[in-house]
Amino acid sequence: MMNLAGFVDLGLQPYTKVHALQVELAAARHRGMLDQDLFLCVEHPPVFTLGRHASRDHLGVSESFLAERGIELVEIERGGEITFHGPGQLVLYPIISLKQRHLRVVDYVCLLEELMLRLAADCGVAASRDPRNHGVWVGDNKLGSIGIAIRHGVAFHGLALNVALDLTPFGWINPCGLIGVGITSFAREGAGDCSMARAKRFLRHHLEILFALDLYPMDAEQLFISLQGPDLS
Repeated sequence: MMNLAGFVDLGLQPYTKVHALQVELAAARHRGMLDQDLFLCVEHPPVFTLGRHASRDHLGVSESFLAERGIELVEIERGGEITFHGPGQLVLYPIISLKQRHLRVVDYVCLLEELMLRLAADCGVAASRDPRNHGVWVGDNKLGSIGIAIRHGVAFHGLALNVALDLTPFGWINPCGLIGVGITSFAREGAGDCSMARAKRFLRHHLEILFALDLYPMDAEQLFISLQGPDLS
């Protein structure tokens, strides 16, 4: 049985504003003010995020170094360690009721990994899972990461898949708290025609199949107004 769910393309937005929106939407989904699951697609300006168990020891540069380059460092409630977001990275934040979908957390994470594996295959990149860490990999190089949070049976945060972004800042951290691993992207792996716009089209297609959804586009401004959310204009 197919279920309706909304899909919102936010474009390029600051991390902290989208994080505040996620928290509000997750609460609204729990309270029933939002009666369907929702998928937020976004890119972020450069930012490092620290998960709830993250150690700053995995950050190899000072906060002043980051500030000089206009890069934020944000502590958040998702699982996982430190990671980097920047333009050219496809970020997906599902606001999804695992309780209503009768989805176990382990199965949900596997679905997110499968989504990234299929997107990679669409672009001619042979990615795989790795027991060292959730996400998707090309050899010893990580291509996409997963970090989620769950409140009252509603999951938020999500995945970040490297399409064509500057990978330099990953060299300033131990990505996901791992030592001796690299980071890669579709572009670095020599993917063919895989622009962000094309990746987003594939994204919607695979979401509908994997989650048994009928996705419909939602206007971001209408969503913000209806929930009296933060101004992302």
